[in-house]
Amino acid sequence: MKKAVIATGSKQYLVSEGDVLDVERIKADKKVDFDPLLIIDGDKVKIGKPVVAEAKVSADIIEADKMSEKKTSIRYKAKKRVHTVHGHRQHLTTIQVTKIN
Repeated sequence: MKKAVIATGSKQYLVSEGDVLDVERIKADKKVDFDPLLIIDGDKVKIGKPVVAEAKVSADIIEADKMSEKKTSIRYKAKKRVHTVHGHRQHLTTIQVTKIN
């Protein structure tokens, strides 16, 4: 079974064919290709410098512009009347890995 490490949205993911995962927003229509950083095929390991030459990881976009759960950050100083609450919701894209070449 082939596995690959891809980088998108300043994060790295270990994927195999058929995996479904949520990544940061990708502006594409139907399909997207990634350059793998590492490919594992059984006992063979190919390490890229920085990416593996002539290799692609193809994925289909299932759902775009999905929102993640809200993350809140709180700033509080005791006895100083300082308290603020900030919230953030990240835009996500759901992809399914179809092929590792």
